[in-house]
Amino acid sequence: MTFGQHLEELRRCLFKAIAGLAIGCMIGLLPSVSGPVVRFTTTPVEKALTAYYQKQAEDKVLAPEEKQTLRDAGCSDEDMKRISEIVKNEHKSLEVKNYFLPQLLKQLDLPESKDPARADDQIKLVQFTPIADNPRIHMQSLNAQEMFMIYLKASILVGAVLGSPWIFFQIWTFVAAGLYPHERRYVHVFLPMSIGLFLAGAALAYFFAFDKVLTFLLSFNQMMGVDPDLRINEWMSFVLLLPLGFGVSFQLPLVMLFLERIGLFTVKSYLASWRMAVLVIFIMAMILTPTGDPYTMLLMACPLTLLYFGGAGLCKVFPRSMGRTTG
Repeated sequence: MTFGQHLEELRRCLFKAIAGLAIGCMIGLLPSVSGPVVRFTTTPVEKALTAYYQKQAEDKVLAPEEKQTLRDAGCSDEDMKRISEIVKNEHKSLEVKNYFLPQLLKQLDLPESKDPARADDQIKLVQFTPIADNPRIHMQSLNAQEMFMIYLKASILVGAVLGSPWIFFQIWTFVAAGLYPHERRYVHVFLPMSIGLFLAGAALAYFFAFDKVLTFLLSFNQMMGVDPDLRINEWMSFVLLLPLGFGVSFQLPLVMLFLERIGLFTVKSYLASWRMAVLVIFIMAMILTPTGDPYTMLLMACPLTLLYFGGAGLCKVFPRSMGRTTG
């Protein structure tokens, strides 16, 4: 093929790939699809916030100053033990409130004070609420148009997932146009591998990276004493970027095979420069992860290191034929 023919083939494949993505996005625009997708993607955040406020509740009720406040209110050691069990075992969260003493004793099911002089006393103490009812564990939208943007981002996410097989098919169709006829059969092998690697990378980001990232980042809130108030719009942007970065980076073995096929590298050069390659992989993992935290970087870099050696093995299994492979 001439250079102009390659460009025409590229234009045709890109148009078809974008059309497939658009169809997937239109499916994602259905309310019955976008709603569950938003709830599914916000689950890791609510899980992390639940753990954060549960730990905060335990720390508060077990803190020496809070124990002293409870004792000043007339709580016995047995009452203290029961309160601690409520927080730990019944998944309660706490909010600091000011109570008049009779109200406080009534809430804790303790005998009311017989001292009339203390009836007007105000005591600052924690209020027990079920953790599921705590509004702070649910993500917030701060303006009227924000949920519309979430709706669109959810449709893009659905389109990327549903359209990924078709998009990768078009990519490999373009690659196959530059191969000899007897080499085009490899496309049927590489296409499922490409789709599988993309979905595996995206799944790794969602099921493993998100929890680690959130735990790491929220630990700074706990350390600095600042409660998190996460916005759903910012989280959805993160949900779109991180799985996409993982999925694309997991194409490394096939990229290595392509570079070996066009003669830029050989299996020997891949293996000889593995130390430099690992260094580059870790640097790229740090750049490609939006948060830049060590957990996400390692979750991306370690599998990519294994995939690098897998790519070298793939080049050995499918050796380059004699002569040029592109037209």
